[in-house]
Amino acid sequence: MIPFNKPFLTGKETQYIEDAVKSGKISGNGKYTQKCQEFFEKNFGFKKCLLATSCTDALEMAAILLDIQPGDEVIMPSFTFVSTANAFVLRGAKIVFADSRKDHPNIDEETLESLITPRTKAIVPVHYAGVACNMDAIMDIAEKHQIFVVEDAAQAIDSYYTGRDGKKRALGSIGHLAAFSFHETKNIISGEGGMLAINDARFIERAEIIWEKGTNRSAFFRGDVDKYGWVDIGSSFLPSEIIAAFLWAQLENLEKIQEKRKSHWLFYREALKDWAAEHKIELPQLPEYATNNGHMFYLVCQNIQQRSRLIAQLRDKGVHPVFHYISLHSSQFFEPFHDSRVLTESDRFADCLVRLPMYYELEPQQVTDKLLTYEYS
Repeated sequence: MIPFNKPFLTGKETQYIEDAVKSGKISGNGKYTQKCQEFFEKNFGFKKCLLATSCTDALEMAAILLDIQPGDEVIMPSFTFVSTANAFVLRGAKIVFADSRKDHPNIDEETLESLITPRTKAIVPVHYAGVACNMDAIMDIAEKHQIFVVEDAAQAIDSYYTGRDGKKRALGSIGHLAAFSFHETKNIISGEGGMLAINDARFIERAEIIWEKGTNRSAFFRGDVDKYGWVDIGSSFLPSEIIAAFLWAQLENLEKIQEKRKSHWLFYREALKDWAAEHKIELPQLPEYATNNGHMFYLVCQNIQQRSRLIAQLRDKGVHPVFHYISLHSSQFFEPFHDSRVLTESDRFADCLVRLPMYYELEPQQVTDKLLTYEYS
């Protein structure tokens, strides 16, 4: 069986974990945490980075930083993972779901302004498959209405957006805040893990306090204050040094990992373009302002029946593809709260999108050889 995902190990993860253990500092915010955070700040232009135990935790930190209160409204795509919404629901927010674009699962920026009310506090664009949302349009709307933007960049490490000014900027560096994931299914992994990127300097000091359980402990260790105590709300968001040490081994090999994954993605696209046209199956689209980081290669079938047959046939042939999210607006939890709006494209992607295996050691031709014998009538 060709699995959907297989975590890639560089060979130095256990070496760095052993070093962290021997250092006597394994509880977090030690040498490896700081090395990872500095790497992201230096290489991607984030003002401040804080590792977290998950992308979910990073999003929850963002919700606290924005002072989300019961009744505040937060706009986000319906076609996303539940963590995107949960982080704000936990603070009492009303989630307003937007539809996807017709050409991509990303949020349809043209619908956003119609969803804004006096209660709107934030927009949370999700860079699906590591492909940029139209950030110029989103930031323009946010600035016009004086609301915040939190980029859900869980899948978007080492991916970029080229703005109308011609400048190329890393995803996660454009909104006020951003959240990343290092889950084992992502390009760069630590098993579980995430990161909050802070691009608005107003939030840096408080972010450190929230990260450290609501204390000014980080400032104390830097010598900024002579003692530390409880000064705000917060939680235990920072990961252990063991997680950070694992992540550092991955970051040292970022370029190599990305080169291989993007090579797989390009092979899929070239090998499947004629086959996809024959079966009226859509391949991933890249807007002119976006780059591809090789996170995911997906197909969009004509309907759920075609997708089900395709998945069944591939599994019979030893390949394990998977579908993705069910639209959150139609979920068991949220459906009673959703208004009457029909989110056509979100539901279409929920019914029709299927993801092909994607990991460093994959031989993509083994997958395409099986796909090219797909029988559909």
